[in-house]
Amino acid sequence: MALNFNQYATEGNAFLKDYAKEMNMPNDRNKAGRVFTSIMHALRDIIPTEESLQLISQLPMFLKAIYVNGWSIKKEKPKVKNMAEFLDLVRAHDWPAAINDFEYSDEVAEQYVDTTFIYLRKYISLGEMEDIRDSLPKDLKSMIYSNLMF
Repeated sequence: MALNFNQYATEGNAFLKDYAKEMNMPNDRNKAGRVFTSIMHALRDIIPTEESLQLISQLPMFLKAIYVNGWSIKKEKPKVKNMAEFLDLVRAHDWPAAINDFEYSDEVAEQYVDTTFIYLRKYISLGEMEDIRDSLPKDLKSMIYSNLMF
C-alpha cells in the first residue's frame, strides 16, 4: 500500500469543510477542527483501548491521525459518569480555546457532540457505534444511542 499524503490532505480538507458546515461554522474551519479533535480525544480517554483500536480500524487515514495525535495509553481512565463531566473533558482537550469554541454553553457543547457522532456514521459501522455505546458509562450511552439510526 502506497502512502499518498497529498490525497490524505485533500480528503482531510474536504472532511473539515463539510464538517464545519454541519456544525454551522462554515467560515471557521480552525474552530471546527479544534472542536472535532477535542471530542475525539475525550472519547478515546473514556473508552477501553481495545475499543479505540477497533474504532481506528474503520477511520480513514486523515481521521486516524487526529485520533492518535498525542495519545498516551493509560490504564487509569478519567472517571466520567455523565454528560456534564464528558463536556468538561472535551473542554479540557480544547484548552485554551474552549471558552470561545463552546460559547460558554453546555447546550452548544452537547449539540456539537451530537452532531459529531451523527457525522461519524459516514465512517463507522452501526455495530462499532453500538460497541462504543456499550463501553460508555450508563449516563453517557444516549450520546450515541439517539444518533445510531442516522
